[in-house]
Amino acid sequence: MDTCAAYLDEARRALRGHKRLAEGAIAQLRDEELFLQLDPESNSVAVLMKHIAGNMRSRFTDFLTSDGEKPDRHRDQEFEISASTTRAQIMEMWEAGWKIVFDAIASLHAGDLERAVTIRGEPLTVLQAVHRAVAHYAYHSGQIVFLAKHIRGAEWKTLSIARGQSGQFNAATLAGKPDKSHVLDTSRAENLNRTKFP
Repeated sequence: MDTCAAYLDEARRALRGHKRLAEGAIAQLRDEELFLQLDPESNSVAVLMKHIAGNMRSRFTDFLTSDGEKPDRHRDQEFEISASTTRAQIMEMWEAGWKIVFDAIASLHAGDLERAVTIRGEPLTVLQAVHRAVAHYAYHSGQIVFLAKHIRGAEWKTLSIARGQSGQFNAATLAGKPDKSHVLDTSRAENLNRTKFP
């Protein structure tokens, strides 16, 4: 087994999962809810998406050949949203950021994992930099889900096993017939992003 290749496959799988989970939450929010701040110190879902996209562009553009903190990145501005910003603009930033990440990882070979890269001048191996990114995006994806669930309240459609249904889910899975009827189909997230929930 090629452990390095397996790691890259797992990193891609994990990143796809984080993206899908976040998008399942984002799809459930009305436009105004995407920009909602729970309090002055909180980030909206839109701000988190903008920050993730900015981080991705900075970290993974010219991943192997330039520092991960690009001179033209203005991190503080990632946490600011103008009143004229639209959902479509945020989604465009989001998709562009993920494309940069997936393209960069797809270009890697097993031998690249031990190569050195830097982030803010700190030397890291490619493996460390990728692992750090996977953890970072998981952290913010979790925040997006938490915020969206809080905002939607009783109208939230679960992205996982519904409360009180673990035993039923486990039994069905062991029988080879997992019941996912109660779980939001996140493969439809792109269409749901254009849906207005009641």
